[in-house]
Amino acid sequence: MKLHLDLQYFAGEKTEKATPKKRQDSRKKGQVAKSQDVNTAILLFFVFIALIVMGGQWKDTMTSMYEKSFTEYIHWDITEYSVHTLFVELTLEMAMTLAPVMGIAMLAGVAANYMQIGFLFTTEPLQMKLNKLDPIQGAKRIFSARALVELLKSLLKISIVGVVTFSILWMNKDDMMMLAGKDVNGALAFFGNITIQMGIAASIALLILSVMDYTYQKYDFEKNIRMSKNDIKDEYKNIEGNPLIKSKIKEKQRQMAMRRMMSEVPEADVIITNPTHYSIAIKYDEEKGDAPYVVAKGVDFVAFKIREIAKANQIMLVENRPLARALYDQVEIGNVINEEFYQAVAEILAYVYRLKQKA
Repeated sequence: MKLHLDLQYFAGEKTEKATPKKRQDSRKKGQVAKSQDVNTAILLFFVFIALIVMGGQWKDTMTSMYEKSFTEYIHWDITEYSVHTLFVELTLEMAMTLAPVMGIAMLAGVAANYMQIGFLFTTEPLQMKLNKLDPIQGAKRIFSARALVELLKSLLKISIVGVVTFSILWMNKDDMMMLAGKDVNGALAFFGNITIQMGIAASIALLILSVMDYTYQKYDFEKNIRMSKNDIKDEYKNIEGNPLIKSKIKEKQRQMAMRRMMSEVPEADVIITNPTHYSIAIKYDEEKGDAPYVVAKGVDFVAFKIREIAKANQIMLVENRPLARALYDQVEIGNVINEEFYQAVAEILAYVYRLKQKA
């Protein structure tokens, strides 16, 4: 009894790698090996690269808006129309300024996702599930090992990004102290340069961390989708289908094979019978083989149908009980007859050919 329970336990333990079907089903549910840190790092990196390219244009745009506000907008009368116009113009200007960076950020996010999981569209994670509202399950998720790992990862990221950004500020502390002697353009250029340096350095540090995080996420994903031996057996049964459906499919296949076999009977040279219970249709074709082969065979009702088709097509029936039984048992449809039957079949075919010549 104890041995039986132990076997059941080990059969239910998830020790096997996931099957392709299990992976496909998990993917449809949105369960894939993916690191959000990869998305964040790549997005930040390309956004700061875009700032390098478009920083000068942003400065000119912001300066132009500032000048226009104090040279033109300040003289407008405060009316409903003027306030509406002011907000529309400023909103459009800001939208045109930010649109390229937002577009780059979107493309970087899509590219980062595609690099990790390829193309995937599913609404499964968005579906409402009542078990997510269960406070007990929620507490288990909060105090789980995965939550602890995520907390440690967050602390590590904050520490590394903090060290990187502080290091850059510390290396430029002397220039920062001299800002009092610089004009506005010089101060803006300094802070813009420092910001971009810190952003790119932080994104590179996050990218290095994201590689390790992706490795962990892949390991954790593989662990979560493992299957037990019972799971694999159940999946195989489901793939095979319901026994009733299987029997219907097999019956349909038998019917198709029967129709195919019956369509070959009119091509036979002779039908060897039992005389009533067995019918074997034999044909000899030099182009297909050196020996005669079985075109069709059957017992009882099928044998009767073979004889019926043979009579309708004027194919001769020859009674030979031992030979009919032996051919039925030992030769499959479409196969040439065994050597032991060569002489008996050859005599029957010679007899049939002589009768055909006389006719």
